[in-house]
Amino acid sequence: MKSIPRPEYPNPIFEREDWQNLNGYWDFEIDNGNSGEERGLYKNGVKLSQSIKVPFCPESPLSGINNKDFMTSVWYKRTVKVTAQQLDNRVFIHFGAVDFFTTVYINSEKAGTHFGGYASFSFEITHLLKEGENFIAVHAQDDTRSPMQARGKQSELFYSHGCDYTRTTGIWQTVYLEFVPKSYIKSVRYFPNTENSSVLIEAQLCGEGTFEARAYFNGKQVGYSSAKAVSGDTVFCPIELSEKHLWELGTGGLYDLDLSFCLDKVKSYFGLRRVNIENGKFLLNGESTFMRMVLDQGFYPDGIYTAPTEEALIRDIELSMSVGFNGARLHQKIFEPRFLYHCDRLGYMVWGEHGNWGIDISDFTCLKYYLPEWLEALERDFNHPSIIGWCPFNETWDYKGRRQDGELIRTVYLATKAYDKTRPCIDTSGNFHVQTDIYDIHDYEQNPTVFFNNYNKFMTGGELFESVLVHHPARQKHNGEPVFMSEYGGIKWSEDEGDKKAWGYGNAPKTKKEFFERYEGLTGTLLDNDKFIGFCYTQLTDVEQEQNGIFTYDRKPKFDKEVLKKINSRKARIEKDLL
Repeated sequence: MKSIPRPEYPNPIFEREDWQNLNGYWDFEIDNGNSGEERGLYKNGVKLSQSIKVPFCPESPLSGINNKDFMTSVWYKRTVKVTAQQLDNRVFIHFGAVDFFTTVYINSEKAGTHFGGYASFSFEITHLLKEGENFIAVHAQDDTRSPMQARGKQSELFYSHGCDYTRTTGIWQTVYLEFVPKSYIKSVRYFPNTENSSVLIEAQLCGEGTFEARAYFNGKQVGYSSAKAVSGDTVFCPIELSEKHLWELGTGGLYDLDLSFCLDKVKSYFGLRRVNIENGKFLLNGESTFMRMVLDQGFYPDGIYTAPTEEALIRDIELSMSVGFNGARLHQKIFEPRFLYHCDRLGYMVWGEHGNWGIDISDFTCLKYYLPEWLEALERDFNHPSIIGWCPFNETWDYKGRRQDGELIRTVYLATKAYDKTRPCIDTSGNFHVQTDIYDIHDYEQNPTVFFNNYNKFMTGGELFESVLVHHPARQKHNGEPVFMSEYGGIKWSEDEGDKKAWGYGNAPKTKKEFFERYEGLTGTLLDNDKFIGFCYTQLTDVEQEQNGIFTYDRKPKFDKEVLKKINSRKARIEKDLL
C-alpha cells in the first residue's frame, strides 16, 4: 500500500475493511475533440497514449502530465483482478471526485454517469465483472467556461489571474472498489443530543435482519442499541450514552461506533455537540462562541486540488490552529472526507461550501446540475461534527450583466434546510442575501480607522455598513440576523518583493510592523464589537499569484506566529464570560 499515492481509506466516518485502492498509474489520453467514444476508447484492447498517476489531476505536477491548458475531454483506463470470493459480494466502484461529467465503463459496458466536479459518487458493478482480469475506463468531460458548470476558483482564462487559479480536470480524489455483503448498510445519519447524552441513528438498509450499533469512548463501550429491519427499510436506533463527553474546540472528543447488519460491518464515529443561533449569538453546546476563522481554499502547488499526502491535510489544520484560528471557511470547494475527519478529531470548526463560481445564477436551468451535487455533498458530510454550517453560494455577482435570480438562491437555501435542520445556512456569502440564518458580509477595507468607524456605528445602534451597497444600494438589507464578517483583511504581502504578478487586496504594507498594526486594527474591531459573531480572515496560504496568506503557498510562515496567535486568541466581546 505504501507505493500507492493517498493509500488511506478515503471516508473514515463510514469505513469497511474489504476494499481495494485503485490509485496509482492509469493509462491516460487527452481527447479535446471529444471523439473518444466514437473511436472506442472505452473498449477493452484499445490503448491510450499516456500514463497518469491517480488521484492527481492532469494539470498537476504530481500527475506526471502537468498540462495547464484547457482539456475538454480526458480518458482513463486500467485493469483490476477480482477473485471469485470477492464476486460473492456486491461490488461498488467509488470515486471521491471527478471534474465534471463522468462516464464509467466496466469491460466495455457503461456502468453509470455523474454530473458534478466535487461530490463523491459510486456505482454497483457486480453484474459487469468477471473472475480474473477486468477493464475499467473513465471518461471525464470538463467545460470550465460553461454557465451550467460550477468551477469554483478554477480560472476561466488560460492563465491564472487575481483570485482564480490553475484548473482541475478529471479524477482528483481516490478511486476504490468496495466489497459489500448482499444485505448491507446503505447510509446512516446521526442526531446527537447534548442534553440527555444520547444519539439517534437513522440507518438506511438493504435486506432483512437486525441492525446493531455499539458506541465507545476511548475504547470503553458506553452504549448499545438495535433495531429489526425488513427489506429496503429505514430504522431509527437510539443509544443512551453512559458517559457524556462533549465535542469541543481544540480537543475534539469523538465517540467510536461499530455498526453491523447481517454480515456487513462498518466503523464510524460521531461527536456529541449542538450548534444553534440564539439571541444574536452563535452557540456551541449552549455557549456563546466567537468564530475565529480563516479562508482555506484547499490548493496545493504540486497537487492543485489534491493534497499530496494525508499529512498535508493535517498540517493545514495545525498551521491554522497554531496562529489562533479555531476554524475555517472551506472556500469554493467541497473538501475531501479525510480532511473533515481530521477537523472532527482536532476540534476545528468549518463551514461547508460549494464551488459555485462559474454558474449562471440568473438562470434556473443551472440547478439541473448544481442542486443534485449540493444535496450529494450534504448527504455525504452530514455526520461530521466539525461542520457547523452550510454555505451553498459565495458572492453571487451578476452574471454577464444579468441579475441573480433571488428565487434560485432561496430554493437552494430551502433545500439545504429541508435536508439538515441541525445547522445554520448562509444562502450566499457576502452578497446578495435573499433568505439566510446568518447575515455575513465581506469587507476588504485596509484602513483600520475607517474600518472601525464603519462598524462602530452598527454597534451603537446604527445600520450595518455594507461596502457592497455602495454600488448596489437596492440589493440587500440586514434584517436583524446575527452578523459574521466572513471575509476581510486579505493584506498583500509577498515574500518576493520583486514579484510584480503578486496580487492582494489594497496596498501592501511597507514593513512587517505595519502589517501587524493593520492586522491587529482590523481584527480588533471585530473582536470588540458585540454585534459580530465571528470573523474569517483572507487567507490561510498564498495561492499562486494571490499573495495574501498567513503562510506561503508551500506552507512556510510569513509572519511571527506567536504575535498572530495573541491577536486572534483575544476574547471577543460577545463571548459569554465578558457579558
